[in-house]
Amino acid sequence: MRRRDFIKTSGAVLTAAAFKSSSLLASEPSQSSRAILPINRGWRYKAAAIDGAESIGFDDAGFERIVVPHTTVRLPWHNFDDRAYEFKSTYRRRFQYPPNASGKRVFVDFEGVMTASTVWINGHALGEYKGGFTPFSFELTPYLRTSGENVIVVQVDSIERNDIPPFGYEIDYMTFGGIYREVSLRVVPEVFLDNIFARPKDVLSSSPSLDVDCFLAGPSAQRGPLSLEVELRDQDRVVAKGTQTVRISEAGDPDTSMDPTTNAPVHLSTETAHDSARHTVTLTNLKGIELWQLEQPKLYTVHVKLLQEGRVVDEDTRRIGFREAVFTDHGFSLNGKIVKLRGLDRHQTFPYVGQAMPARVQRQDAKILRHQLHCNIVRTSHYPQSRHFLDCCDEIGLLVLEEIPGWQHIGPEPWKEIAIDNVGRMIRRDWNHPSIILWGVRINESKDDHDFYTRTNTLAHALDTTRQTGGIRAFKESELLEDVFTINDFDFPLREPNHPLYLNTEFVGHTYPTKTTDDDERQREHTLRHARIHNQLASNPQYAGGIGWCAFDYNTHANFGSGDRICYHGVMDIFREPKAAAGFYKSQCDPAEEIVLEPAFHWAKGDESVGFKKAVVSSNCDHLKCYLREKSDPSNPWKLIAEVDPDRAEFAHLKYPPFAFDLDVLDNENLTFRWGDLRIDGYISGKQVISRTLSGKGIDSKFMLLPDDHVLWADGADATRVVLRVTDEFGNVHPSANDPITFSLEGSGELIGDNPIALVGGTCAVWVRAREASGVVRLTAQHLRLGSQTVEIKLNPAAPEAV
Repeated sequence: MRRRDFIKTSGAVLTAAAFKSSSLLASEPSQSSRAILPINRGWRYKAAAIDGAESIGFDDAGFERIVVPHTTVRLPWHNFDDRAYEFKSTYRRRFQYPPNASGKRVFVDFEGVMTASTVWINGHALGEYKGGFTPFSFELTPYLRTSGENVIVVQVDSIERNDIPPFGYEIDYMTFGGIYREVSLRVVPEVFLDNIFARPKDVLSSSPSLDVDCFLAGPSAQRGPLSLEVELRDQDRVVAKGTQTVRISEAGDPDTSMDPTTNAPVHLSTETAHDSARHTVTLTNLKGIELWQLEQPKLYTVHVKLLQEGRVVDEDTRRIGFREAVFTDHGFSLNGKIVKLRGLDRHQTFPYVGQAMPARVQRQDAKILRHQLHCNIVRTSHYPQSRHFLDCCDEIGLLVLEEIPGWQHIGPEPWKEIAIDNVGRMIRRDWNHPSIILWGVRINESKDDHDFYTRTNTLAHALDTTRQTGGIRAFKESELLEDVFTINDFDFPLREPNHPLYLNTEFVGHTYPTKTTDDDERQREHTLRHARIHNQLASNPQYAGGIGWCAFDYNTHANFGSGDRICYHGVMDIFREPKAAAGFYKSQCDPAEEIVLEPAFHWAKGDESVGFKKAVVSSNCDHLKCYLREKSDPSNPWKLIAEVDPDRAEFAHLKYPPFAFDLDVLDNENLTFRWGDLRIDGYISGKQVISRTLSGKGIDSKFMLLPDDHVLWADGADATRVVLRVTDEFGNVHPSANDPITFSLEGSGELIGDNPIALVGGTCAVWVRAREASGVVRLTAQHLRLGSQTVEIKLNPAAPEAV
């Protein structure tokens, strides 16, 4: 299949232009013919496969009006039937002929639809795309009406089909359903920039350079010569510029896509070095380049213009960073310095709506991992995740291991072909992200398959020569075809590294699930298990580090988890609220970033089988002093009961070990102590720098309502989390609080969550989603005894969609 034929028939070439910005406005460079037009609003939805709905004249007045991202069915946060979302549904979107599209080509770009998508335009079948985690496109040009309405129809099959990865056996997570990522129309000239891959070189030298691969699509017969103009920019400043004359030829395409007739992947070319659709412009002798680093993740933009006889016919941009990231036999090296990796795995699902959360909410997860938990790496388990999440990782310095969809099972050859196709789509979508340091090209915890994994690795290395590959396995004797031996090791002590490049990608997790309501013994042990693993990882430089299972609790199938469709494997709960173990990750940062003092216990004498005896505190202080105050009475003096240093006996390799100390003094006959308050003061170099007080009253004292954001866009999709907490008088979450909370909402907003909802471990969360009218949303939450709290969220006007 020739490149031009491929684009016209399957329409599945996806330009990353549709994924370059989270802006709500259409993107239309002033000089070129390109326009990216979001079509997320104005969809009509029916939770069934409707015969005849593909017809342009079909009456969809009875369909629900929805905005993308959208889930096919909203569910409780737990205790629901996991088959509830496994059905077919129908989406319809009317639109006018795009402005200035005459003589150009028009594509529809889907960022993610779960799980299989059959698409029509004006009654014409465009084909089926199999896969829920990777982007796909169809060309609409031949079937568009220049006057009157056009109608896109998508029949979404959200059933766990055996022919589509990750399905075929069973998986320990839910996929939900719907058009859960954004959709846009892409208007481009007949010859256009299909993709851009910017490859920094020699970044640690005094004169780094940049190879910019520009992939062109379109017919070879053109009037006048074509040229490429490439600029590297630091905001508005042009750092360097280069030009090159180019020629379009009838060449293969480096993408992989689906044949619309057979529904089988077509591997058009893996030898991108010889791909005549690729034209490389090199910018040399770059001076003053700042490196992308964890603490200062400097970003640049690459601007590419395609010119014909000096006139701009197309242009596009990519955001990049200059960094050298490589796994070595003495650990992971970033810009020539060894960095011990410390992170967590992430499922991108949320309560109530599954994966259908907008940019702001996806980005918030990255911020929690980097700023609240102080991780330096995240693994996208077990599939490519939202571009908004990855964009935020670029911006805040959070490294990423990204992997293809799958969980243990390998299907027959057609299934494998789709998995190989997923490798290509993942890499071509995300290859400009400086945060991504490793491609995961193996089905998570699957058996060895030499031929299959030779193919996934070959494709990954052909598409991207700048990154190493890994393959997540669960057994030590697995054949290593990738560059880095990446393994899930849930034992303790861990296995010793058996390959020079070695990364632990899962630990603890399902071997010690912990709820926020569990007693002190379990909270303490959960914390210590994570600490012990990282202590061992720090003991040997050949361990590149470790990625714990996992960041957040997540929905799972009936035969996994704790019987309520939840895996309580996270160091935070499903609402993104911390458990005690989260305090350990938080405490591993330098005090200059944040001074941390997190007790790994509930302050209650009888919350253990033999009474409260051992206290564990996660902190980056170098000394703690502990005080008691009887009967929680401020008139009583504080009594110093313990001074303690970090536990370097058990945690000799951690820079900031936990503190552990016995509280036998509570039963000391010489100290008449009736249960009261506990105060812990933290010191660094002899100076007190932090203090925490925990109430001994056991009383629900405060009710708090805490939104992540106070301003949203009124686009019908933008949303923010609102956390509910019941605390003691000192602001510590009271884990025994389980009261029902009722809500009322005023304004142009929508509550995502149960109403009423019961607190779990003293906390929970809902989300407020903006509708399409600006103004103010007021959310009021009513507690039975502690009264009500109200938050106001401003909704700023959002620009209308262009079509």
